[in-house]
Amino acid sequence: MSFPYASTNLICKARQTLAAVLVVLATCSSVICRSDDQPAALTQLVKEHCTDCHSGATSPGGLDIRSLSFDLKSNAIRDRWIRIHDRVVAGEMPPKGDNLLPADRSRLTEILSSHLTEADAADIRSNGRAPMRRLTREEFQQNLRDLLKLPDLDIRDMLPEDREKHLFNRTSSVLDMTRVQLAAFLGATRSALNLAAMQSATPPASVKKRFERTQLFSGRSTFGQREAMFFAVQNKAVSNAYLDESHEDDKLELALFRSAHWPYYGYPQGFRAKLPGRYRVRFSARAVLQQKGYQLTPARTPIPMTFRARKPSGPDVSGDVRATGGLMDVQPEPQVFETTIQLLPQETFEYSLLGLPVPLARNVNGAAPSYRYPPFPKDGQPGVAFEWLEIEGPLPPSQWPPASHRVLFDQHGMQIETANPVEEGARLMRRFLKRACREPLQAHDVARFVGLVRKRIESGVPVRDALLSGYQAFLCSRHYLFLPEPSSGPENHHALAERLSHFLTNGPADQPLKLQATQSGLRSRPTLGSETMRLMNSPEFDRFVENFTDYWLDLRLMKRNEPDFRLYPEYRFDNYLIESMKRETQTFVRAMFQDNLPVRCVVDSDFVYVNDRLARHYELPDQQGSAMQRVQLPTDSPYGGLLTQAAVLKVISGSAATSPVVRGAWVMERLLGQPSPPPPPGIAAVEPDIRGTKTIRELLARHQADPSCAVCHARFDPVGVALENFDILGRWRTRYRGLETGDPVTGIDPAGHDFRYTLTGQIDSSETLRDGRSFADINELKLLLLSDERQLARNLLHQLVVYSAGSPVRFSERSEIESILDACQADGYRAGDLLVGLVQSWIFSGAGR
Repeated sequence: MSFPYASTNLICKARQTLAAVLVVLATCSSVICRSDDQPAALTQLVKEHCTDCHSGATSPGGLDIRSLSFDLKSNAIRDRWIRIHDRVVAGEMPPKGDNLLPADRSRLTEILSSHLTEADAADIRSNGRAPMRRLTREEFQQNLRDLLKLPDLDIRDMLPEDREKHLFNRTSSVLDMTRVQLAAFLGATRSALNLAAMQSATPPASVKKRFERTQLFSGRSTFGQREAMFFAVQNKAVSNAYLDESHEDDKLELALFRSAHWPYYGYPQGFRAKLPGRYRVRFSARAVLQQKGYQLTPARTPIPMTFRARKPSGPDVSGDVRATGGLMDVQPEPQVFETTIQLLPQETFEYSLLGLPVPLARNVNGAAPSYRYPPFPKDGQPGVAFEWLEIEGPLPPSQWPPASHRVLFDQHGMQIETANPVEEGARLMRRFLKRACREPLQAHDVARFVGLVRKRIESGVPVRDALLSGYQAFLCSRHYLFLPEPSSGPENHHALAERLSHFLTNGPADQPLKLQATQSGLRSRPTLGSETMRLMNSPEFDRFVENFTDYWLDLRLMKRNEPDFRLYPEYRFDNYLIESMKRETQTFVRAMFQDNLPVRCVVDSDFVYVNDRLARHYELPDQQGSAMQRVQLPTDSPYGGLLTQAAVLKVISGSAATSPVVRGAWVMERLLGQPSPPPPPGIAAVEPDIRGTKTIRELLARHQADPSCAVCHARFDPVGVALENFDILGRWRTRYRGLETGDPVTGIDPAGHDFRYTLTGQIDSSETLRDGRSFADINELKLLLLSDERQLARNLLHQLVVYSAGSPVRFSERSEIESILDACQADGYRAGDLLVGLVQSWIFSGAGR
């Protein structure tokens, strides 16, 4: 069914409440309403046009409208009438053939809208628009990082995963606090406080170590035969016998030609971090090409690389290996690089070159496992030659005691030495509360936490331990764990500052924002707009981009489905491609807001952001380096916009095949704001035939022949069919792949394994939308979708409301959404303008309801 006001959140809410409504109607005779409880005009219109179908227990959709209460104070009943309102507006009720005149339809929806708006607004005034929202675990970690001056604090995984609703994990109604969750928050908080408090009177000793020659690698070979790694002098490989001899004056280089992937391991000899912290790494390296006979020539393009932190053992370590140090592009000319990596105790770091082969053991005809390096490119195999490497750390803080310790204990050292420990403990607790509180605390709240510290000190607990307990209690209290709801009262400025900062930076308000709140200036529209722009253009806005796209566009699922290597051997272990795909979409969404791009970019744009790997993936002119660069597209390119980005297409694809059903339904919900109801029970999903014996159109036709499926599939299948020219990772294709029938394709994959798949039928991406408009390909579909840019903007606002305010757009807030759209229409509904307009609205600020 179609919803004219295209609110994903509203539709989800209606679905969830439907079962509850039916139970109420069936069991509570007291709510059955008389016709005079409704407005007379509404009663007459319902009687004339609705009761013929919707009467009795067997009526369509379980809706017996004769007995449906009009008690709009009930959330469940109000949601049911909202659903009815939306279907009438969409023309889905009454069904075709009914003689409801346009004027009567307008009168019916106006009457319903007026009463629903009044009832919903009254509910918000009485109960708030949503429950008070608990911090997500990502937000809690960032709050502690900022408060305790611990930028590398990592406690997220100590906390239970947050539940999701309305697409996001920031929905107030599911961010509850159970006993198990509270215990986890207490434990994570104590760990953070222990890390913040210095554990020694002097800073830990920093150690510097240099690695040269054979010390650069943990062994003299690695997985993948000699082509994967060797030592060289004057651009020629040397033997192990040569390495055993003394050639100290030779410029020996470590030449590496494979990407890091289990069971690979390769790190400097004999290094383990004794203490956790940041370590400075400097190294000299150049990009090279390996030619026949293990000879090196200068590379023609840079080679991207990073490091990976891990335990210093062999192929047994397959988990808890993480990238650190950021991306670096190694150039053909020798160059000294410097970066900072993060290590835990007893960890080392390994070389992680990106986009290179990953030779794996293979069994040929039952023989012992062996390695085969894949064939070289025409110009030679790219790699990196390292001359030397230095590591120094852990890097000490700029002053001691460190900033984190001073947050807790001011200028005190390891122990708090004072003539009056009770009063000093009380002073430090009040000082901490002033720093940590989101809004000024009431005197009785301050007294409660200060009293806790006093009692513990008076009972003999050391001042330091008593304070840590007091800090832990506050940080796990509602004052810190929950965000206050903005209102029109005097405290609104502080609550609004916290909502704005958590919206755009995923963390607490910074000093400029706090100053505006303290001076009661934040509620001013110009000030609110300028603060929004400031935060939107700050480095911390990256946190919004990452978290928002992780849920709106499902980018957190990028590694969920690993490609089926039988059908897509070229994607085997191409982690650099996957990482680049995600960065492209994040860069594009950041540009939408920061560069104030029109919302049509959701569907189409004349440019993309690509690096060296993505340019090849999209068959664009070669680019150099790992950084994302804005590239203009040819006029006939199928790419452009979020709709056809590789990351978006991957998260809605399977490992082996694409599904127009899955892709179409996802696009309709996430990008167009027109979700579909779940399939009827007992209906099997459309599964693509990877053998290649049946086409996807044959499989879809069988599904669409079922009357219970056809109505909904007519809405989203055509959109999914238009995307069939893009494979599971978003690369353009004209034919499907299979394993049995079709034209065979053979070769050797990046792991050195033989592959064979088949090319089957030609792809036909033409279709007809439910409204009768036809398209020949993805470019023509984009033009049709862009005929309603207002709906694209409306959907983006709806997603931002859930993300920022913790609940979907309420019925009484729809007019405010339309006002924002009206204000942005003339300039093409630009994303930055929409975001600022939302922040300045009473939906976000809570003022003027």
